[in-house]
Amino acid sequence: MTLGLATPAALAALAALVLPLVIHLARRSDPDLVWFAALRFLEQRPRPRSRLRFDEWPLLIVRLLLIALIALFLAQPLLDGVADRRPRVAVLPGAAAALPGATRGDVRGLWLAEGFPPLDQPAPPPPVNFPSLLRQLDADLPPGTPLTVIVPATLDGAGAERVRLSRRVTWRIVPDAAPRAAPAPATPRMPPLVLHVAPGREAEARYFQAAATAWGKPATRLASVARPARDALLVWLDRDALPPVLREWVATGGTVLLPRDAAEPLPPGQVVWRDAQGRSIATAAMIGQGRAIRFVRLLRPLDLPLLLEPAFPAALLDTVTPPPPAPGRVAAAAYAPELGGPRPDRPPAVPLQPWLALAIAVLLLIERWLATTRRRTIAP
Repeated sequence: MTLGLATPAALAALAALVLPLVIHLARRSDPDLVWFAALRFLEQRPRPRSRLRFDEWPLLIVRLLLIALIALFLAQPLLDGVADRRPRVAVLPGAAAALPGATRGDVRGLWLAEGFPPLDQPAPPPPVNFPSLLRQLDADLPPGTPLTVIVPATLDGAGAERVRLSRRVTWRIVPDAAPRAAPAPATPRMPPLVLHVAPGREAEARYFQAAATAWGKPATRLASVARPARDALLVWLDRDALPPVLREWVATGGTVLLPRDAAEPLPPGQVVWRDAQGRSIATAAMIGQGRAIRFVRLLRPLDLPLLLEPAFPAALLDTVTPPPPAPGRVAAAAYAPELGGPRPDRPPAVPLQPWLALAIAVLLLIERWLATTRRRTIAP
């Protein structure tokens, strides 16, 4: 773990440490005058101080610490290297005898399924496209984290090429949990695209209108009181949240596409769309039985160049309607991942400002208590 500063120049505020020193030196408590008769026993002049002396040491120390913490707060300290690097064991649903002993010691076990649930939860259904989940898991893990993948002897929907990852993977093959029938072939579904466009967002709507034209189904506009068809794709180009009638439509199985600035509250989602460099484009979250897909970038070519590329309609279709699994099966022994995938991003550093703010609040209360208490020392 290393400690860094986002704005080191803010440490110049430490020069304010001289202020409490100057205040405590300049402050002199006037002694109380006590009149009595035997004045001849007193000296005519008080003896001057021979050295500097600070009064009220506890209060001075608290004020110095308070200023030092405020300067450190302005410097925005960050703690790097605190990501969870424990080894991971990912189990593909359908692998038999995989759970006993799969996560011994300091190892985190998870299902290789949507959301990566932990192994202590019931087994989810097999994923539609497990290679994309394997790439996502590789991208989400911190660099250098060991990864073991437990798979059945035969794999469905494995793609034409072996998966390329950024790390070496321990590829463990176990028997199939149960005989499985070959998946039936399916054809991609072209959903009708319905647009809701707020004033001033016509430029964003043009990209989706072009995509719908490429699908062979021109886009339509959403009527103010109508609900889209059950199989429609709703594109909500508005900063406001979905009205209750449309949110209920999504919960019954609909799919809605939201811009980054939409005020619709969503649970934490998973990345479902990445560009060629592996950077996130959109995340998806479940609302009842439906899905809400939110763009993480602004819908303009400067932030999302894919909007102007011919591949945008196909990429959009793959995101809203995941491709069906391949009808054939492959042997897991011939599908072990290879090295050569994009390296995961550096894990974000943990900001320490919330803890510093709490410490500053506590010190401020202590300083006020020391400054207002009646039991304060008086300089001789």
